[in-house]
Amino acid sequence: MGSDGILLGMGNPLLDISAVVDQDFLDKYGIKLNNAILAEENHLPMYDEMSSKYNVEYIAGGATQNSIRVAQWMLQIPGATSYMGCIGKDKFGEEMKKNSKLAGVNVHYYEDESAPTGTCAVCVVGGERSLVANLSAANCYKSEHLKRPENWALVEKAKYFYIAGFFLTVSPESILLVAEHAAAHNKIFMMNLSAPFICEFFKDPQVKALPYMDFVFGNETEARTFSKVHGWETENVEEIALKITQWPKASGTHKRITVITQGADPVVVAEDGKVKLFPVILLPKEKLVDTNGAGDAFVGGFLSQLVQEKPIEDCVRAGCYAANVIIQRSGCSYPEKPDFH
Repeated sequence: MGSDGILLGMGNPLLDISAVVDQDFLDKYGIKLNNAILAEENHLPMYDEMSSKYNVEYIAGGATQNSIRVAQWMLQIPGATSYMGCIGKDKFGEEMKKNSKLAGVNVHYYEDESAPTGTCAVCVVGGERSLVANLSAANCYKSEHLKRPENWALVEKAKYFYIAGFFLTVSPESILLVAEHAAAHNKIFMMNLSAPFICEFFKDPQVKALPYMDFVFGNETEARTFSKVHGWETENVEEIALKITQWPKASGTHKRITVITQGADPVVVAEDGKVKLFPVILLPKEKLVDTNGAGDAFVGGFLSQLVQEKPIEDCVRAGCYAANVIIQRSGCSYPEKPDFH
């Protein structure tokens, strides 16, 4: 394959700031264990406090960026992947750039002068973690950045595009520009349902993008929410996956394939009016470290084989492998090299 920049992702880059903290720190900021929330005013000082007081690990995060980094790791071909999103002009932004370059991803960040880089505090106490996300600059991406010649060149070079549904809250205009380009040039455009709240509260932009989607990813909860929002009156994940594949398409070049993960249950793949189930790799409880990023890793593994034009079976196997590696580690991180065969 001509692999240079073959896969392009766009999304909300967040720098994960991960540290083992103490109960006093959680109490001070009113944080509950095993919870995930969006940062409010009273949480804002905690990010600096964490980095000055504790031994922190910085990991480039955000759903799409996680998937692209994992795909890049699985491919082991420098520059095979590119990524765009918005960061701030600050030390966390610099950390993100460094992190992504080390991962081998060709990043073209839009740097916003007015907002700090989006962060996600990962507070660990006794092996359990809590997430506090502050979108900040990630919310400021503008389609003007995408249209700049040096950035649009990444779009023209790529043959596969992947965008998590979270980006619908930020720049639906950018999503449609890329989607229309993909349809016009017989390229593959893919999105993720990403979260129940996206299917519910961002239904209109999601429905606008749907005809362009050649692959739709999601998990069972998101699929059921999608079904409910569209009045399908079924909770059956296989049925829902089939119905999503049958949604009208903007271009007839590629059929739509729907891929739904279900935690430890088999992966559902719907295409050509049929459903196939693929078992996942089961992990003993004591080896599970952190399910954070498992879905992102699954997509990354899947994409790494798809861009090599491997059969769907291989794509799913690679997705399950990558998710299995990620859940045995803290955050969306991985060993130096994959041992996927």
